[in-house]
Amino acid sequence: QYVPVRGDHVIGIVTAKAGDVFKLDVGGSELASLSYLAFEGATKRNRPNVQVGDLIYGRFLVANKDMEPEMVCIDGSGRSSGMGVIGQDGFLFKVSLGLIRKLLAPKCEIIQELSQLYPFELVLGMNGRIWVKAKTVQQTLIIVNILEACEHMTAEQRKQVLGKFSGN
Repeated sequence: QYVPVRGDHVIGIVTAKAGDVFKLDVGGSELASLSYLAFEGATKRNRPNVQVGDLIYGRFLVANKDMEPEMVCIDGSGRSSGMGVIGQDGFLFKVSLGLIRKLLAPKCEIIQELSQLYPFELVLGMNGRIWVKAKTVQQTLIIVNILEACEHMTAEQRKQVLGKFSGN
């Protein structure tokens, strides 16, 4: 089970709207809160369009065992920096926290190799959630399957699998 850490970037699923706050499932023991003002350009009049069921990429502003985890979708200077509501038409799946750390490492070979296969969008959450979207559903699912299998493959095995796909 994921334990929220201040500063971690995660993917949450909106489960409820409660007044000025959205409640998000982040895979931890309790829901995280996200104020509608915690988005770039949000004001009392200009609220972000967030619905129950939406995926949100954000970071923890507050995360400790005595308080409800609180998320924001802006950086220190009020910019979204890629955070916010994630597109509807991708695919969300879960992997181990170990694999996420590997994928988030700078110069991650796995992602470099996959990007030579097809163009795709990828969002990695420290809570073990990955959202991916390629041009077609088939390409998206191929990337999902390779990412899921990566954890138990050596670099050599991975190159063989990628070779099979790049040949077509």
